[in-house]
Amino acid sequence: MLLLRRGVSLKVFRKGADEACLRERAKLIMRPDDANVAGNVHGGTILKMIEEAGAIISTRHCNSQNGERCVAALARVERTDFLSPMCIGEVAHVSAEITYTSKHSVEVQVNVMSENILTGTKKLTNKATLWYVPLSLKNVDKVLEVPPVVYSRQEQEEEGRKRYEAQKLERMETKWRNGDIVQPVPNPEPNTVSYSQSSLIHLVGPSDCTLHGFVHGGVTMKLMDEVAGIVAARHCKTNIVTASVDAINFHDKIRKGCVITISGRMTFTSNKSMEIEVLVDADPVVDNSQKRYRAASAFFTYVSLSQEGKSLPVPQLVPETEDEKKRFEEGKGRYLQMKAKRQGQAEPQP
Repeated sequence: MLLLRRGVSLKVFRKGADEACLRERAKLIMRPDDANVAGNVHGGTILKMIEEAGAIISTRHCNSQNGERCVAALARVERTDFLSPMCIGEVAHVSAEITYTSKHSVEVQVNVMSENILTGTKKLTNKATLWYVPLSLKNVDKVLEVPPVVYSRQEQEEEGRKRYEAQKLERMETKWRNGDIVQPVPNPEPNTVSYSQSSLIHLVGPSDCTLHGFVHGGVTMKLMDEVAGIVAARHCKTNIVTASVDAINFHDKIRKGCVITISGRMTFTSNKSMEIEVLVDADPVVDNSQKRYRAASAFFTYVSLSQEGKSLPVPQLVPETEDEKKRFEEGKGRYLQMKAKRQGQAEPQP
């Protein structure tokens, strides 16, 4: 298999006619422009690699039968933990596998491993689950049916259906609560939400887009991670790395020519981690018939590192307004829930 800098060299594997399960693999070497000043590869770079692998395998599967041609569009990324940092000079091994299909969506699981090519040491850095929907090449608003897969065990299909229903419900709940916007505050005090909040404005060009003319999900995620990283760095003023990304929901497509505003604000801090909410709003400046809309949203978790790569305590966030205090408590709830899961404990009952 080829070792590539950009692009993806892929091989397709079938586990057997009964399973019809596609797998894809790619290798990419990490360069300085993929990393921060400390040499750690940006979380957004890894998210973009993950999304590219998922888009390829799901688009290929959705076009595996005769019928109307389509491109798979990213609808959601489940929680993704960054298990181990990746550094400049290491090789990223990206593997993707289709694990479930519903009538109109595809679930793809992606693993990322890093390899030190000097020692041959490999380690798992990321595991992610992504959901795609097939959109017609003739009509971007038309969602096509997905070719079914045949499962080796009935339990696989039942478990996949449960995951599908759970993510569908959460996507709807998240969309309804994403109405607020991030507003600048003059002369903010250190350690407050306003002090570190940041925004990035980006004009969507052809290189950002798919054949349909709407933005690749990986491009959006990379920009979201960049803004979240700026918020984290402003708050603690040290080297920071992405520790995890909560579910990223893509509420609507972003078309070529839109101006997108990616806004980030800190919502919660524990002793050694920071939760940052990132909102993506799209403004169709060339289309007067459509108003500004919320396109995507997610929570990113960052940690602060010393020059030796050890985790450091972070300054505690000082929420000022009632909304900030409410978001802080909600973030604390998410933090405790994930901490309990990591420790293998059941969530306490109210």
